Amino acid sequence: MSEQNPEQHTISTHVEEMNELMKRRREELEELKRQNINPYPYEFSQTNFSQDIISQYKDESPQQSVSVAGRIMSIRRMGKASFCHVQDSHGKIQVYLKKDEIGDSYETFRLLDIGDIIGVEGYVFRTKMGEISIHAKRFELLSKSLRPLPIVKEKVDEQGNKHIFDPLSDKELRYRQRYVDLIVNQGVKEVFIKRTKIMNTIRKFFDTRGYLEVETPILQPMYGGAFARPFITHHNALDIDLYLRIADELYLKRLIVGGFDAVYEFSKDFRNEGMDRSHNPEFTMLELYVAFKDYRWMMDLVEQMVSAVAHDVNGSMKCKVGGNEIDFTPPWKRVTMFDAIKEFTGKNLRSTTEEDVKINMKELHLEIEPGMSWGSMIDEIFSEFVEPNLIQPTFITDYPIEMSPLAKRHRSEQGLVERFEVIVNAHELCNAFSELNDPLDQRFRFEEQMKLKDKGDEEAQVLDEDYLRALEYGMPPTAGLGIGIDRLTMLLTNQDSIRDVLFFPQMKPEH
Repeated sequence: MSEQNPEQHTISTHVEEMNELMKRRREELEELKRQNINPYPYEFSQTNFSQDIISQYKDESPQQSVSVAGRIMSIRRMGKASFCHVQDSHGKIQVYLKKDEIGDSYETFRLLDIGDIIGVEGYVFRTKMGEISIHAKRFELLSKSLRPLPIVKEKVDEQGNKHIFDPLSDKELRYRQRYVDLIVNQGVKEVFIKRTKIMNTIRKFFDTRGYLEVETPILQPMYGGAFARPFITHHNALDIDLYLRIADELYLKRLIVGGFDAVYEFSKDFRNEGMDRSHNPEFTMLELYVAFKDYRWMMDLVEQMVSAVAHDVNGSMKCKVGGNEIDFTPPWKRVTMFDAIKEFTGKNLRSTTEEDVKINMKELHLEIEPGMSWGSMIDEIFSEFVEPNLIQPTFITDYPIEMSPLAKRHRSEQGLVERFEVIVNAHELCNAFSELNDPLDQRFRFEEQMKLKDKGDEEAQVLDEDYLRALEYGMPPTAGLGIGIDRLTMLLTNQDSIRDVLFFPQMKPEH
């Protein structure tokens, strides 16, 4: 059977599934082809951008020739002249087309729709209404759009305030069709531009200190470095199961063993767990490990880094997040986990037994899940009664050892480890340790985790013999940090869902 040429596609294709607007656009496509106009040419010489033209225009300047390319976002036809707005990657600019000047091309313009992509060559002028525009001398169709856009309508009142009508507000549609969301909701693009700026600022912050950016495996024979269920896949050639990494911690610390003083990685991590406003199964973490440092030093570094990022991205240490104003100006509050629990519950749980904590859980009307340990119950109390009250950046320090199998034992507090989390706007932003570098203690901790796994804890850490072997060669004192890039972006762009800072978040199947 011969392959069908795309040029042979006609209006009859799936005609029963098309609405009237889509049918009309296909009819226009066929008419363009009959006129020997290629609706999908190969290139166009774009030399200017909308906002640069508008910002640089001066009425007294000599006539400026420009060449722009973008998507038609509005059309106003008036007999022998027409106006349209073209949107490029920088913004929008009005284009004026006159039949007497562009000749037969003007009839071609009548076959164009909102959403079509065109290239325009002409000169810049100001209309009688005062709008800086391009007087077209030539235009070219660059891509015919076969689906109508859900156009956002704007109106500016007498005070200059912009009012938006009929925006694309269906979040389900926006997440599934991010390409449409980016076209019609201009503020969305700004969120992702800021996301890149956040990552670039962090890179610069680390690079100026001589830290090395590295890459570690995503497919791993043994997962570890966090409490999570992994995604499992199969490698056919080796005939083994592999795991998508849940964290890159254990590989990065192998590099510290190997002699690097400081390494960091922006890593795509994957955790096979539920989804909500702050969790997506695929997410981005920054992890940093610095030799010869501890968690107290890391607290100072985190303050400096996050405040620098906030200022670089938003021009201020303060930012609006929902109904709160977050101030990242150092120093941040520092409080131990048990002092924070006492502050918000009135209960001193520092030296309690497991039975004591169970009694307190019942008094606080919290459910005790089967297999919950002393540490996991402490964590549950903290999550329910403390976290929701921590709006300004706060270091929570000194966690139960059961909750932190990769952290060094506290130098002065028995049963605790040297660990901190930063909580902002009631959510964890980052996690850091004085890293455990005693291979015998690490083996004991892994074995305790395996006991929890045997009891049914699917998120318990697994025992990694190769990592233990690396520690046996000797790892220097090390401070480690993990910070969620998605959550940091949510904070600094005032977004209430992780889906709003991911181009393509995970969704249920459409059908």
